Amino acid sequence: MASETATRNLALLQARAAFVVLLILYLPSAANSKCILFNFGDSNSDTGGMMAGLGFYLNPPAGRLFFHRSTGRFCDGRLYIDFICERLKMSLLSHYLESSGSDFTHGVNFAVAGAAAELTITPFPLSTQVLQFLHFKNRTRELRPRGTSSILSWSMITEEEFTEAIYSIDIGQNDVSYPLSLNMTTADVIQNIPTILSKIRAAILLHQNGARKFWIYNTGPFGCLPQKLALQKKNDSRLDQQGCLADFNNVAQVFNAGLGELCDQLRSEFKNDATIVYTDMYAIKYDLVANHAKYGFDYPLMACCGYGGPPYNYRYRMTCGEPNITACADGSRYISWDGVHNTEAANHIIASKVLSAKYSRPQIKLKDLCRG
Repeated sequence: MASETATRNLALLQARAAFVVLLILYLPSAANSKCILFNFGDSNSDTGGMMAGLGFYLNPPAGRLFFHRSTGRFCDGRLYIDFICERLKMSLLSHYLESSGSDFTHGVNFAVAGAAAELTITPFPLSTQVLQFLHFKNRTRELRPRGTSSILSWSMITEEEFTEAIYSIDIGQNDVSYPLSLNMTTADVIQNIPTILSKIRAAILLHQNGARKFWIYNTGPFGCLPQKLALQKKNDSRLDQQGCLADFNNVAQVFNAGLGELCDQLRSEFKNDATIVYTDMYAIKYDLVANHAKYGFDYPLMACCGYGGPPYNYRYRMTCGEPNITACADGSRYISWDGVHNTEAANHIIASKVLSAKYSRPQIKLKDLCRG
């Protein structure tokens, strides 16, 4: 009997020891798997900054999917950055400017609709967003020693997490598209691109403040946006084979080439002290238009929510959210939600392509940057 008891006790001790070993092995992995994301940009990734910062309310049917209410997203549902957060098992990013109910467990979103790298279309250009981040970081440092009585524990990002965080920048579209909408020549816009890139370079120099992982998006083919197509006086010679404004898209590609070179330069400059991933959002979004049927879209160049019907369903000052403006019944058949921004269906595909790393240089998966 004593022998059986001793055997059972030995087995129990061995099981406990094995459990402790597994726990020790698991804990570092769990800690390293936490993903922190700080995002800077414009309406393509704004999760509520315009609404919180300027009180700009997006009327229904914005947010009719998933959230079932207006959240400040220029979309019928989730943005590509929301899908990325979901896939990385992160909470959706709260906006820095939102005073109520924010959760900064997995980072902060600084993107604001209308923001640009150089132009001051809104009070929140890229430079201001960077200053907001620095204030957030410094304030966290000040409050951290006081404990959770001074700052909610779920918003306490550690120094190590600031270093291991991913810093994503999706900006530049307004810098190059807005002047063209004001009838500035493409040559003049292209001439100003180096100045725009210098502002983005200054933001990436967050490296000097401890940032080590950068995810840089180029700008999409804004010559395919229903808004641009509807507002421009054009002839068929200006349209490419997909029906997009070729000269507008050419400006986007010149900007993107410069941005790619900037990322290469900084990668060489920082050597092994930083990771800079350049992601080709242009290729991702143009592929949706060119191969729309493959992805289940019937209307690649027409807004779901707008006015005027085919071919673009967009009219100035009669846009989505205005009185008497209705949305299509099924947004999953459309790439564009309101003539400028993507539907949730398109954003889901965009996020999947971003996460695949097939459109990134170097081809590093975003989830792999979360491992510390």
